[in-house]
Amino acid sequence: MKFGIVGTNWITDRMIEAGQTVQGFEVTAVYSRAITTADQFADRHNIEHRFDDWSAFLESDSYEAVYIATPNLLHAQQSMDAMNHGKHVLCEKPLTLTVETAELMFQAARDNRVILMEAMKSTESKAFKRLEQWIGEIGKIRRVNFHYNQYSSRYDKLKDGIIENAFKPELGNGALMDLGVYTIAPLVKLFGMPDTLHAVAEKLSTGADGQGTVLCQYADMTAVLSFSKIADSHLPSEIIGENGIITIDKISAPSHIVKLNRAGERMDEFTHTAPPMSYEVANFIEACSTMQLNNNNEQTSLDTLRVVEAVKQQLGLSF
Repeated sequence: MKFGIVGTNWITDRMIEAGQTVQGFEVTAVYSRAITTADQFADRHNIEHRFDDWSAFLESDSYEAVYIATPNLLHAQQSMDAMNHGKHVLCEKPLTLTVETAELMFQAARDNRVILMEAMKSTESKAFKRLEQWIGEIGKIRRVNFHYNQYSSRYDKLKDGIIENAFKPELGNGALMDLGVYTIAPLVKLFGMPDTLHAVAEKLSTGADGQGTVLCQYADMTAVLSFSKIADSHLPSEIIGENGIITIDKISAPSHIVKLNRAGERMDEFTHTAPPMSYEVANFIEACSTMQLNNNNEQTSLDTLRVVEAVKQQLGLSF
């Protein structure tokens, strides 16, 4: 499948590197607002077609699918523009800012008979799929602890008075949208929507949330989600059942999971070494060929945003 790229940042470099391990993946076009940026990116990745005109990019027949990795605020319009031109869309997380907008995006995909998939690498990984199989083996689930706490270099710049996109709430950025969604998506994928939730956060001078914690209550279990761009943590995430525990090295990109019994004895483990984004690329290409989303589906994306909206409301986040 031939891809056109929108967004020339570090995450796109990683996506292309991962995609190169997937059969059938090829990048043939790139768009940037500045042709010099498009040229620099294209030269680095040996991409033939370069655009700084959005309409010309959309009308080009040099690619079949678009990968979108721009600021969160831009995801919806760029995705719908591409789908309205008959292009499949793999859009970086979070898919968009609201449930209402996401529903319009999925409707555009149906109307244009194309695939729209959120690039949530965590729930596409082989480790996550093995985890789904293990859950039934550790007894009734009672607690879930998912966290993604990663100190941002951009926070150092913020402390020096330099405000970059990562801490601009007007672009839909902040800890919840950049990192928190990585804890929410696997939760709703595995267990559905919580009955109630309570959120707290620390806001920064820009109005963006620097970190947050969400307590999610289900009928017979509790989930604690934590995320931060101003502190690090290196502990694994956990799913705790009455008969055992599953530990997850990184909830944002699971590659090593361990199943323990109640006494803490190791019962099984699973590791994969492929680049985390390679699975989402492979599954997206397959979805486009079959016109069927199998894993990162519409329901998971919408439920993730439903939790996001509830958290935003409690925290008073305005994006």
